[in-house]
Amino acid sequence: MSGLDLAQRFYERAVRPLLDGTPHAAALLGPGSEVLGFDDDVSPDHDFGPRVQLFLPPGTAPPDLSGLPGQVEVTTAAAYFRARLGADPAAGMTLTDWLVSPTQVLATLTAGAVFHDPDGELARRRAALSWYPRDIWRYALAAGWLRVAQEEAFPSRAGAAGDDLGSRVVTARLVRELMRLAFLIERRWAPYAKWLGTAFTRLDLAAQAGPPLAEALAATGWRDREDALVRAASVLAAATNDLGLAPGVDPAPRPYFTRDIRVLGGDRFVTALTSAVEDAEVRALLGRLGGRRGGPIGTLPGTIDQAVDSTEVLTDPERCRRAAAVLGLPADPGVAR
Repeated sequence: MSGLDLAQRFYERAVRPLLDGTPHAAALLGPGSEVLGFDDDVSPDHDFGPRVQLFLPPGTAPPDLSGLPGQVEVTTAAAYFRARLGADPAAGMTLTDWLVSPTQVLATLTAGAVFHDPDGELARRRAALSWYPRDIWRYALAAGWLRVAQEEAFPSRAGAAGDDLGSRVVTARLVRELMRLAFLIERRWAPYAKWLGTAFTRLDLAAQAGPPLAEALAATGWRDREDALVRAASVLAAATNDLGLAPGVDPAPRPYFTRDIRVLGGDRFVTALTSAVEDAEVRALLGRLGGRRGGPIGTLPGTIDQAVDSTEVLTDPERCRRAAAVLGLPADPGVAR
């Protein structure tokens, strides 16, 4: 039995009969492999038993649920989402809210299962978190391509200099960045590292981009790594063009300046995507951040999980919000609204 099925049976057979007409919504959201659908016989990750969340209207007296053979978290919908995001999406998501919200958290709030939601309290909030607004999406994609552009020549440069270990390390970093770009392209929230590969295999782009990414990691020579990386990057470049978010950019690999190195040239997508931004607030952010070395390529820290790779930050909404200034946003935006 899957974890979500177990949670639903627990709610329907053990919890709901004790509610005696108490108005509520019920779901299994938030942290847990079963919420993302990745639990299995080896790692059911049910926190050692069935669990469910009950969302009561504000001011409703909680029912007595003691003695149940499982875990029941009783809260309100607003409090639950604020505790995980630092904001209630029912009030609307600001630019700051979006950029300081890790995709792994957004994934767990929009996945899982809702068992009862008569007033739509959960549906409204989950719908509000379904995906970035169009110009914030452009910004996140541009920042993802910038991360590729910053290091795409390094596997070959390190390999040619005799640093095979360094070449392998940067290759792995680029594989991860390209995988995360695939999630952005397909409008899917990327989970945390444990399940990134599993979730990636479920993307449509995995059929084309997955094999060269695997080849890049398995390659024993830097030339083979270079070839595999540019093939994978070209697939994602063409898919980025297909989104229609910016004028098309040639997705073919090209020489890295005058050196005997082939790259995609991810910086070209950074310029195209940021130039297409129309939203005044996002344009103001781009203006504050400025261009790299004064040129047309933006200095984009991106979203919180493009700029930060610490579990201690990404799992703590207060720390995420305190990092707003690092992202070029107004400092100290507050933990909750």
